[in-house]
Amino acid sequence: MSTKKTALITGASTGIGKEFAHIHARTKGDLVIVARSEDKLNALASELKEKHGINVFVITKDLSKPDAAKEVYEETKAAGIEVNYLINNAGFGGRGYFHEREWEKELAMINLNVTTLTALTRFFLDDMVSRNSGKILNVSSTASLLPGPLQAVYFATKAFVTSFSNAIAQELHKTNITVTALLPGATETEFAKTSGMDKTNLFQHTFSAEEVAKDGYEGMLAGKLNVITGVTMQQRIMFQTIPFAPKKMLLKQVYEMQQAVN
Repeated sequence: MSTKKTALITGASTGIGKEFAHIHARTKGDLVIVARSEDKLNALASELKEKHGINVFVITKDLSKPDAAKEVYEETKAAGIEVNYLINNAGFGGRGYFHEREWEKELAMINLNVTTLTALTRFFLDDMVSRNSGKILNVSSTASLLPGPLQAVYFATKAFVTSFSNAIAQELHKTNITVTALLPGATETEFAKTSGMDKTNLFQHTFSAEEVAKDGYEGMLAGKLNVITGVTMQQRIMFQTIPFAPKKMLLKQVYEMQQAVN
């Protein structure tokens, strides 16, 4: 029986997702990489094939579209690919007052961060349960641990991801399938720039995407429930005090941390 595993990674063209692809390729495992940018995916696929001698299946897809998850699943099945590791990494955020932000962007964020992640998990989990094997890594955020004024929808979507992942992990506790939530802090990726967070106090100290991906991948293999990474010791202590701190004080702190710096 082959020990090679195939990993499907969403948002694989840049940042943490791209680092996941490199990490998995080094194990000589095959890949299914999914993102919107066909050029970046093809370049990554060529690099990984040449360097590691693996198979890389490219799916170009806008995962914020309603039927995207089903299409990804069906394309994978049609290609005869068995997915052993599902890494739901794709996601985006956006900063600003909720009532001022474009509704279309908020809706796309909910579709990508919540609906597509949940649908992909549902489709591929069914096959994993039939085989009684598989691992799922859902990329959440330390943002999931508390509400986020000025990023109200993003923080809420990540709260869903952590809660959802933990719940189904328990449902599967009698199987050989594990579900891990990765909760990174401020990470050096395109996310910070596209969301406007690179101009805030929160992102003045960031961790590398490679470091975050390594911790997440290893946590997935170990079957951990949650992996918190990319945070300072001070932030780690703060997260531990969240359940005991007055909510209004926490909201004020988060609000101030997400203000733009000069």
